[in-house]
Amino acid sequence: MTTASLLSVATAVPPHVLRQGEVAKAAAAVYADRLPDFERLSAVYHSAGIERRHAVRPLEWYLEDRDWPDRTEAYCEGAGQLFIEAARGAIAKAGLEAEDIHTVVTISSTGISTPSLEARAAGELGLASHARRIPVFGLGCAGGAAGLAIAARLAMATPGAPVLVVAVEVCTLAFRMDKADKANLVATALFGDGAAACVLRAGGGGVATILGSGEHMWTGTLDIMGWQVDPQGFGVIFDRAIPPFARTNLPEAFASLLASCDWDGNPIDRVLCHPGGRKVIEAVEEALQLPTGQLDHERAILRDYGNMSAPTVLFVLARALSRGLPARTALMALGPGFTASCVLLGGP
Repeated sequence: MTTASLLSVATAVPPHVLRQGEVAKAAAAVYADRLPDFERLSAVYHSAGIERRHAVRPLEWYLEDRDWPDRTEAYCEGAGQLFIEAARGAIAKAGLEAEDIHTVVTISSTGISTPSLEARAAGELGLASHARRIPVFGLGCAGGAAGLAIAARLAMATPGAPVLVVAVEVCTLAFRMDKADKANLVATALFGDGAAACVLRAGGGGVATILGSGEHMWTGTLDIMGWQVDPQGFGVIFDRAIPPFARTNLPEAFASLLASCDWDGNPIDRVLCHPGGRKVIEAVEEALQLPTGQLDHERAILRDYGNMSAPTVLFVLARALSRGLPARTALMALGPGFTASCVLLGGP
């Protein structure tokens, strides 16, 4: 059976840098007098394992009242630029031209744009007029792994035709000054903006092979993660802690994921995961019985970029590729639903 090959991975971040200490000071000015127990909760700025993040707007922009039109304008502009930069990088690394791309899969859950982002970017990017477009909304943090799996299946359906997948998120648009609660505080301590793009094609070559993919969704878990929508924009939902859930439920689910990937039982050399936060990384290591500290790529990406939702696990993949991807790698991300998405990668 023809397998899909990963030809390239490229990443992009916006120009504004949010240093964690500066964000913590700004948050204190906004929340300290309005949020009970602020002093204790604000420890998240120091314990999250993040030093800096990138944003589509400077820090001062987020400290003013913003509504849907403001956030949508920032999303369309910022996400559009990130889309083009990441896509160009991936296409060039694959040795292709934009007009060679047969299908474009766009993964994004942090804004709404119609026409969708790939349509807005098509002219400047140089996509062919007959390129297929598949915008996907709602996958959240699982979107990087799930999008890679979708692109791999599409590549296998059209052997020889390059498929571009772009995961782009502007998570900082969820910073809310109007609501002083724990979920919003945590969002301002974790979220950053970025994009990652991959090119896949069936038929060999490239930097890795997609051996299989799978998903596992737990019922009755809609309250763990998601968006609530109101006149100001998206508001983050963190109604249940993810680390204890992962410790309890991930081991059995991971075994199920590998089975759905047609895993042949050979040892998994490396697990790469979406670094949702320092405690999430630690929970994954414990749940999967990995050596403490093994998820070093994840910690480095979290430190330098924060949680960018869907693109983050592809940043981890890019870092792993630059340092030599092991022969058998499981790429996994957790997201709303509550869902685990997994892609099994092999050598080229």
